Amino acid sequence: MLDELLGRASLKARIDELEAANERLRERYEAESERRSAAVTARQDAEEKRNRLEDRIAQLEGELERVEADDGGLTVRRRVDLRGARLEEALERLRSIRTASEGALTASVDDEVPGTVREVLADVLDDRIALLEDAAPCLCCIDDAGLVSVALESPVDPALEPTWDDRFDLEREWFLPTGRHALALVRADLFALGVYEGDERVDYRGFDSDVKGNHSKGGFSQARFERIRDDQIDDHLERCRDALADRDVERLYVVGQRGVVDALVEEADLEPAATAAVDATGDPKAALEDARRSFWTTTLTVV
Repeated sequence: MLDELLGRASLKARIDELEAANERLRERYEAESERRSAAVTARQDAEEKRNRLEDRIAQLEGELERVEADDGGLTVRRRVDLRGARLEEALERLRSIRTASEGALTASVDDEVPGTVREVLADVLDDRIALLEDAAPCLCCIDDAGLVSVALESPVDPALEPTWDDRFDLEREWFLPTGRHALALVRADLFALGVYEGDERVDYRGFDSDVKGNHSKGGFSQARFERIRDDQIDDHLERCRDALADRDVERLYVVGQRGVVDALVEEADLEPAATAAVDATGDPKAALEDARRSFWTTTLTVV
């Protein structure tokens, strides 16, 4: 009664209405924040899936092109991944082969067989020369009798000009770890650097960085979320550059996420002996060993 006499009843009713409206707006805000967070997560998941599908499409397209180039009849005789002792044995067998003078060809193949040797190889391989180009980029070893015709997808591209000799020109360091060298693994959120004497690791440094992954919290907009993530990646790459600058080894191999590796090599003005995209997971030390094993693997294709 007193509230009505003093005119406070209508004000209290209005307050209740505003509080109810405010509660509805808060619930809408929280729902919108969750929706945006879910959208960011879904977008990143979709991008990861798209990248995997693009890789698979590229692989299938390569297989399709190979089939079409082969007119449905040509296939490689063997394809195998080699590493360690098996790889060393295969290399020794290839190096042990002797031919007449200038009877053994060793050459790097990028997109296609060098024109200077195409006519010679056409006589040896006939239409199987297409299989050699499908294996590119690679290092090919072919003798003039066609008894040996292999392509080696080596960790290090020697960029070897066509070389005719009485034996194949194969250097161990193109395929296997030799001497003192460093291998760096770089991801957007991880770095690991190992220093090796041949196969033995003699030094190590690694770290993780706090980089936003697939989930955002607190209702960040997508643009803000990605901006923060980019800044975190930039900070991570700066730590990677500092770590590489402190190394005391000249010969360096850099592997990891292709885009991150390319950015680091360019920004740090590095001149690595080789780079490669590898899929290494786990904590820094375990991921480094996984990456090293993947990097020092050679695919041998018998055409």
